[in-house]
Amino acid sequence: MKIVTFDYAALILLIVLLISTVIRKMTKGNSNHVFLFILFTMLAATGFDIWALLMDNACAGSMPARYASHSGYLLFHNLTTPAYLMYVISLADTWHKLRKNILQQALIVAPLLLLIGLLTANLFTNCLFYFDNGEYIHGPLFMILYCIAAYYMIFGLILLMLYRGLISRLKILAIGSIVPLVVVAIAIQFVNANNVVEMFANSLSLLFISATAQRPEEIIDPQTGLGNYGSYAEYTKRSFKTDKHISIIMLHVANFTRLQNMISYDTSAELLGRITHELVDADRIYRCGGELFYLDRGRFRIILWGKNRKRAGEIAEYLRVKLSSENYSADLPVVLSLHFCVVECPEDIKDFKSLTAFGSGFHEKEYESSERVLFASELFKNNRFEMMNNIDSIIDNALRNNSFKVYYQPIFNVEKNRFSTAEALLRLIDDKYGFVPPDMFIAAAEKNGAIHKIGDFVLEEVCRFIASDRFKELGIDYIEINLSVAQCMHSDLADKVLAMLEKYNISSDKINLEITETAAARAHNEMKNNLDKLSDAGINFSLDDYGTGYSNMRRVIQLPLKIVKLDKSFVDEQHNPKMWIVLQNTVKMLKDMNMEIVVEGIETEKMVEQFTALSCDYIQGYYYSKPIPEDEFVDFVRKAHEKC
Repeated sequence: MKIVTFDYAALILLIVLLISTVIRKMTKGNSNHVFLFILFTMLAATGFDIWALLMDNACAGSMPARYASHSGYLLFHNLTTPAYLMYVISLADTWHKLRKNILQQALIVAPLLLLIGLLTANLFTNCLFYFDNGEYIHGPLFMILYCIAAYYMIFGLILLMLYRGLISRLKILAIGSIVPLVVVAIAIQFVNANNVVEMFANSLSLLFISATAQRPEEIIDPQTGLGNYGSYAEYTKRSFKTDKHISIIMLHVANFTRLQNMISYDTSAELLGRITHELVDADRIYRCGGELFYLDRGRFRIILWGKNRKRAGEIAEYLRVKLSSENYSADLPVVLSLHFCVVECPEDIKDFKSLTAFGSGFHEKEYESSERVLFASELFKNNRFEMMNNIDSIIDNALRNNSFKVYYQPIFNVEKNRFSTAEALLRLIDDKYGFVPPDMFIAAAEKNGAIHKIGDFVLEEVCRFIASDRFKELGIDYIEINLSVAQCMHSDLADKVLAMLEKYNISSDKINLEITETAAARAHNEMKNNLDKLSDAGINFSLDDYGTGYSNMRRVIQLPLKIVKLDKSFVDEQHNPKMWIVLQNTVKMLKDMNMEIVVEGIETEKMVEQFTALSCDYIQGYYYSKPIPEDEFVDFVRKAHEKC
């Protein structure tokens, strides 16, 4: 009489594992699919084994039923070992290598074909098993089944060793536990054939794998049920290591953080859920079998491979249109700022670090990224984008190799009818990229902290020039130097400036420091202390970019300002009658406060006449000169003064 108790225990354990897998949402992705296949295979094998054992113990049941039960058990039981092999391949994510390796495919499929052939032949030859007076007897070729199982186990162990750099040690240990458990079970059954413990041993190994390798908290985002950043990083790193060609659809909801601050937690969770639903639905509609991830802060990823890679652009466009047309909150109108980009790896990007850098900011570097699906291959052809992607190293190289240059734009004094001042403007000419726009490298330098070194360089270059004899010959009253927000807030700004003036023996009235409205808007004690200390030393200040959106008179009055520079936006809108009224009143107001006014962006003689008539004190713009190197500036001013 064979003991069925262990099979019942195995059946209960497998059912619990199945329910647990579904509840924990471990149902998406190749490795989870294979794990579920193993579960179902073992459930089927256990079910057939219980059926067969009950009939054998009772010596009851029709012969076809008994043949069916034992054949079903042997089929599904022997499918579990190649299924474990498939699980190893899934964890290592090397299906693409398997598809290219015909020999490896043959080594995997051939034993399965032999198994099916033996089970079919058994119906006619009794080569695997038969019944003698109702008793179940092993046939002459039965040991081949054990050999097939051993073959797949050895194959799996070899792959585990080969892929040990792609699979964590804990997962390798969990999968490797199958071998000793099964060997012990076979040994127990060999000693006492009535103790049927093999399926129970298999279910224990599956429990160990579920508890260690299948840990949703490590790979699943709890809010969306998609893969988290860790699983995305593991997947992409593994793809680069194994030369797996993949397409990544990157989706950024650029205003997600701002929306979170506006809406409730429940509404925010609902928003994420709706977006996730659309991504999952698109994957189902296109039948692409993509790997879906939610990284954080509104960043989603869909990874495609194989023939489905070609559909990445189509799927991204479908999602862009679909998500743009949805209303995501019943309580509050929500407009999503969506940015899509398709990246081909390794064609476009060849390592994880570069992929992360690209993915974190592609939408900030391309102005039309919310209006269409972008492709990394196109963006990398864009010199501006490539510069932005490498801007930190460009700045570092420029500081090391002295690639920064100070240019000067002459400023015309209306009352004196001559060029009496100039603005110092920084330029960067890179060996590889050529001219790098200031709006690009200044913003990046403020982010990475290099702005302080750059500011020190500009200050020293200007002071050196002012201290030179040829500057004195020009009769220029002073040079304007721009200060960034970060510089204004640095505690040692005043000491640096005063030390530089002392180093070159320059009078404090020879420089004029410009602060932007952005800096003024963020003014606090540190900045005010700097400005007061410098003002007490005789240094004058200008408010640059006046009229760009931060202006208020209280701030202007509080700061030690002598000059206000009207932003170019005033000039661009001068033909608007309402803007001209604003300009007239703005100029009158500033004049009443004894402020001097510089107007920027002047490009025509008519503009010069208009703003001169408006009583502006200084005119600056391309009508007179663009920013030019120091030598050209000296020649320009000399010739201009000779004509006067």
